Amino acid sequence: MGTLRLGIFGGTFDPPHVGHLMVAQEVVEHLGLDRLFLMVAHAPPLRETPPSTPPALRLEMARAAVAGHPFLEAGDLEIRRGGVSYTVDTLRQLAALYPGAELTFVMGADQALAFPRWREPGEVASRARLVVVPRQGLDPRTLPPVVVPGPLVPEGAGEGGRRVEFLTVPVTRVDVSASLVRERVRLGRSIRYLVPPGVEALIYRHDLYRESPPSRGEGRWRFPSGVSGES
Repeated sequence: MGTLRLGIFGGTFDPPHVGHLMVAQEVVEHLGLDRLFLMVAHAPPLRETPPSTPPALRLEMARAAVAGHPFLEAGDLEIRRGGVSYTVDTLRQLAALYPGAELTFVMGADQALAFPRWREPGEVASRARLVVVPRQGLDPRTLPPVVVPGPLVPEGAGEGGRRVEFLTVPVTRVDVSASLVRERVRLGRSIRYLVPPGVEALIYRHDLYRESPPSRGEGRWRFPSGVSGES
């Protein structure tokens, strides 16, 4: 039996949308992963404002997003661990849970730029292959060298540091973001086809992303055809 190849795609997933799923699917296919976790963060360390949706509900949406997929799974390690969600802690847990597994961590190009500010980035880079995908108009191929504290390597870029090697995976660009989905819900506009049906149902059922509850008979806030608001 060969080495287990696991991927981790971290984020708040508030909410998970088709852009997340396209990236996850294409990374799995490109790298031949056995499984990829959508690892839902309890509290992202570098985010200025906390997610608007409670962690347990974001996890429920992630599970609905990947339901039935043979290679994608919602990861709950960071939710169950609580506190600030540091990637290095998640990789340590996964290494203990899956001894000998090959770990791949997927991040957007914007996250790669901030990578030196992560907790123990050198250990993160040693524990997992780092994959970068386009995000917010940033092309991973144009990123400047990223250097983190650690032993100098031949390709290093400075005394007492080492260059982090990122693998770029080409993915289909889908101009959808969680902020776009939240804004459309706030305005009472349709989010059909922007999120999976199960996620859409949860958003309506829990009345997420609205500034105020819909009034009785408000025409714009109706469940789309085929989506039930009942438990």
